Order: sequence, then structure tokens, then C-alpha cells
Amino acid sequence: MTSTLFRAALLSAALIPVLASAQDVTGAGATFPAPIYAKWADAYHKATGARINYQSVGSGAGIKQIKSKTVDFGASDMPLSDEELAKDGLLQFPTVIGGVVPVVNIAGIAPGQIKLTGQVLGDIYLGKVTKWNDPALVALNPGVPLPAADISLVRRADGSGTTFIFTNYLSKVNAEWKSKVGEGTAVNWPAGAGGKGNEGVAAFVQRLPNSIGYVEYAYVKQNKMTYTQLKNKDGQFVSPDDTAFKAAAAGADWNKSFYQVTTEQPGKAAWPITNPTYILMHKVQDKPVNASNALKFFDWAYNQGDKLADDLDYVPLPAGVKDLVRKQWATSLKDGAGKAIAYK
Repeated sequence: MTSTLFRAALLSAALIPVLASAQDVTGAGATFPAPIYAKWADAYHKATGARINYQSVGSGAGIKQIKSKTVDFGASDMPLSDEELAKDGLLQFPTVIGGVVPVVNIAGIAPGQIKLTGQVLGDIYLGKVTKWNDPALVALNPGVPLPAADISLVRRADGSGTTFIFTNYLSKVNAEWKSKVGEGTAVNWPAGAGGKGNEGVAAFVQRLPNSIGYVEYAYVKQNKMTYTQLKNKDGQFVSPDDTAFKAAAAGADWNKSFYQVTTEQPGKAAWPITNPTYILMHKVQDKPVNASNALKFFDWAYNQGDKLADDLDYVPLPAGVKDLVRKQWATSLKDGAGKAIAYK
């Protein structure tokens, strides 16, 4: 009898973690917002006990995983078109807005000391400007001690929403880039070595002298990287920060659609490589409890997460946009019986 009770107790104890994990939510995708999702998930767990398990694997992988229903939500910096969403039975909504930033590793060069234009940045990634003391760079940076060294190019190796934002911008400001390479989460890079994720590119640039790469701004801050200035659409050289991202994001028309790309926006203070990042979910939910828990997390983030986003220099969404997202949840997310997914 004692042995039977002991075995039952062991079985009961073994089930506890399984039952606890039933409330867990899984997501995968973009590395661009991974720092803020990690901060939100930690604070949310402390506040509620619920766990958000997010895999920072890149937008391309995130889109694949949500389409194959191996996660509760996917994350992508490249928004899907309304047609593609409809084809796969998905909806998307924004979470925060951030900036993609060129970063360099050049001895003696301080953050913001080097100025770039979109034309020259595109020519660097086309492999046309190959040395730091190229006349095009010297003309933009009089008096800056640019070395007579080869430029080591670093870019993403994986399917990446950060790459989509970066190449979308280059396609707007460099005609040759647009015609030869174009935009996408993965492109046929003319030159450079690949790093996996924003994390991989940041690490690669940090250990490779005379290199240039591109990462989301939170990675710049966390790793104390040397960023460049960029010339924006209004002809102003600007440095990346949340004010510059807010200025760029101001022109998005969220009432029209949640498909918004906000690179190369007008505004004297606007950072030219700014874009929202998005969550993808299935409209009809096979696991309504998981979907409800995911929405509870994002609703909490909308209500409680703005300060954490500010601290990492992401731009929180305006209150009106958050209300539009909640309306979409209420009208578009259903269980198999057609009942709305509750999150409050």
C-alpha cells in the first residue's frame, strides 16, 4: 500500500511541470525585437507566473514556423501583404518600432563620427567602395582619420526581417542596388561574410577590424557598438535614437492597414532605416487556450511594457494603434467553433 502511494506521489510530482507548462506560450522569429520580447517576457513571468518561450531565429524561420503551426505566434520585421495573410489564414499586428543601424569597428573612430549616405552605403555593400579611405568616404568625412584599409563587409546569413528593412532602404536610395540586388529577407549578396541573427552580426563586427555591419539599435546599445550617422530624406545627417525613430514612424497610416514599411520617411529628425516589427497568428485557432494566453501577454505588453521598450530605444505604439490591434483581435481571432478568443 505504502509503495502504491509512493508511486502515486511520484507520478503526481512528475505531472506538476507538465501542468504548469500548459500555460506556456511559444513563439519564434525576428531577432530585431528579441531584446524587448525578452524583457517583456521576464517582467510578465514575474507579474503573472506565465512563461513566454521565444526563439530568436530570424523572421524567415518565424514565418515558416507559424505557417506550419509549430508555434503559437510568429514574429517578422517584414510585414506580409494582405493577400499573403489571407492565403495562409493569418493576421498580423505591430508590437514596437525600431531602427536598423550601420555599425563599424575601426580603431580610433567614435560612435557617430562617420557619416554615410544611402548611396555610399549601398555602394559599400555592392563591393564598389572597398577601402575606408575611398574618395567617396573622405568627401563625407573631412578630417576623420579613415584608414587605408580594406572594408570587411558583414551581413546576415539567415532569412532576416532586419535584412528586409536594410535592403528595402537601400533599394530606395541606391538605384544600382535596386536593379541588381533588390529587397527581401534573403538576397543574393554581392559581397561580405554572414552572421546568424542580429546577435551574430554584432559579434562578427566586434571581433573583425575595419568591418561594417547592420543591426537593430538595441544590439548597438547593449554591446556599446560604434554606429554611423546617416543622411535622411530631408538631407540631414542624423544619429540613431528613439526620437529619430519616432520621427520616422509618425507617417504610418495604421487605419489603412497593418502592412506598413516606414524606411526613408520625410522629416528633419527622421532616422531613415526605421520600421515596425510584427506578430503573426492564425485567425482560426486549433489551440484557443494558447492563443488566449498569447493575447494576454501582448495586451499586458501594450499596457505595461512601454517603459521597458523606451529603455531599449524601441518606440512604443501610439495608444490609438494599440486600440486598432485589440479590435482586430476581437473580430478576427476565433476558435474552431467560431467563438472569439478571450484575453481578459
